[in-house]
Amino acid sequence: MNSLFSTKQIAIFASGAGSNAQKIIEYFQNHSSIKVALIVSNKKEAGVLSIATKNNIPFIIIDKETFFKGDGYIGELQHRSINFIVLAGFLWKIPNSLIAAFPDKILNIHPALLPNYGGKGMYGHFVHEAVIAAKEKESGITIHFVDEQYDHGNTIFQAKCSVSSTDTPDSLAQKIHQLEHQYFAPVIEKILIAN
Repeated sequence: MNSLFSTKQIAIFASGAGSNAQKIIEYFQNHSSIKVALIVSNKKEAGVLSIATKNNIPFIIIDKETFFKGDGYIGELQHRSINFIVLAGFLWKIPNSLIAAFPDKILNIHPALLPNYGGKGMYGHFVHEAVIAAKEKESGITIHFVDEQYDHGNTIFQAKCSVSSTDTPDSLAQKIHQLEHQYFAPVIEKILIAN
C-alpha cells in the first residue's frame, strides 16, 4: 500500500485520568486515515489505562531509566508503526533522542496561553493557581510542537477563556478542560492531514 494513503498511527502519552485521551480516541474512532494505536503511560495506576482497555487499544507502561537513559522507547514505537505522538497530560519531559526520532511529530497541549505560565513544574493546578494569583483576565490552551525545552516548541493553536474574579483553580480548570476537549482532536487531525 502506498504510504501516502496509509493510516497515520498515533501514540497518546498520558500520566493521569485520561479525559483528553478519551476525547481523542472518540474523535478518531471511525476515522478513515488516523488511528489511536497505542497508549503510553509512566504510571501503572493511571486512569488512562482503563480507557485504553475499554477501547481495545494496546498500552505500555514506561520505565524512567529506559525512557531517559535508554532508547526512549523509540524501537518500541517504530515496531508498532507509530508516526505521531500526542502528549495529553504527560508529566515527564520528552528526551532529546525521542524528539530527534519524531521531528515535528510530537504535539503537546498546555493549560495556559504560552509563553506565559509554562516551564518546569507548571502543569494542572499549579498553572491555574498562578493565573488566578496574577489576577489575569483570560487564560486558555496552547497546542504546540515539542522541542528540547518545556512548553517551548512552535505554537500551532490557542483558544482563550475569561477568568472572572470569582474563579477558583477548580472552576478555571473546568473552563480549560472544555477548551481542551473541544479543540485538541480537531487540531491533531488538521496537522496529520497536512503532513
